[in-house]
Amino acid sequence: MAGQIPINKIVVRGTNWIGDAVMSVPALRALSLIFPDAEIVLHTKETVEGLFEDANFIDRVLPFEKRRSKIKQAVAQADLLGDETFDLAILLPNSFGSALTSKLARIPRRIGYNKDLRGLLLTDPIPVPEWKNKRHEVFYYLNLIAEVERRYAGSSGITEYEPDISLAVSEERRDAARRMLSNAGADLARRLVAIGAGSTNSMAKRWGVDKFAALNDRLQIEAGAQTILVGAPSETDVSRDVIERSKVKPIDLTGQTGVAEAAAVLSVADLLVSNDMGLAHVAPAVGTRTAVIFGPTDPVTTRPFSDEAVVIRNNVECSPCMLRECPIDHRCMTGVTVEHVLEVCRDLLTRGEKE
Repeated sequence: MAGQIPINKIVVRGTNWIGDAVMSVPALRALSLIFPDAEIVLHTKETVEGLFEDANFIDRVLPFEKRRSKIKQAVAQADLLGDETFDLAILLPNSFGSALTSKLARIPRRIGYNKDLRGLLLTDPIPVPEWKNKRHEVFYYLNLIAEVERRYAGSSGITEYEPDISLAVSEERRDAARRMLSNAGADLARRLVAIGAGSTNSMAKRWGVDKFAALNDRLQIEAGAQTILVGAPSETDVSRDVIERSKVKPIDLTGQTGVAEAAAVLSVADLLVSNDMGLAHVAPAVGTRTAVIFGPTDPVTTRPFSDEAVVIRNNVECSPCMLRECPIDHRCMTGVTVEHVLEVCRDLLTRGEKE
């Protein structure tokens, strides 16, 4: 790193969605290897902060609350970052606002992808790789860190490492999750299956409440499992619909946990079965087997990056379309049967007990 300004303090502008945050974990791990003596601060949304509660590859989280006015948000965040005297800013999102914030904060070195006309705000605008839509998103974030290493060390070996998305959950948090489940009425002597029937940013990702209700009943009656519904506050309605249509009622924790608590609950579960949603990335990251139903989105680029996860999809000619509302008959999801999903769940549950 000869000739470079010493890097003592780095701020990483984190991603906005929970699933993206999990997919950025290998990049954050890589950064900690490149700069082992630097303080690494993750600047991310309050709703994502809890994912990193027990992370050992960052030093701390500097959370922010999203505001309606992007300009006011950029100014407020710039004031916050400007007080910290960072040497380097690494921007994982492609947004203009994140680049503006780092510029207004007068951080001397600002590295991010050259998108959304923000190149002039960056000291190191990185070209978007040609393979962006052909490889998993994990490698998109890792590529940015590799470019950081090339600029400071002259070369990069980061991409030679196998990406690791794992997130630690302390035993204290796991114990608290078990108490929460027990207090909610869950029978912890049975195998615990979490169900995620919602999706916060796309109706087209949803498999359907009738099918989730039927799956819930068969998991409880035929597989002897204790089922729980999980999700964000915005998904309480869909969970309520699943409960109304279920013959054997599941435990409902939808909207009752922050992301840190949700991660802990998933860490003590035997299985998560869900739509393509943020928790489908969290569950395998905390070591829980996951069955995730894909429809309009592309599993090549955004599947849970783990051997613990199995993608279920109906291969149709119009998928992936990436649309949030299906303009035709939603065949990518309606073609996925309860029997098929149940078969995958049974297989995952019988692969051996979790350690």
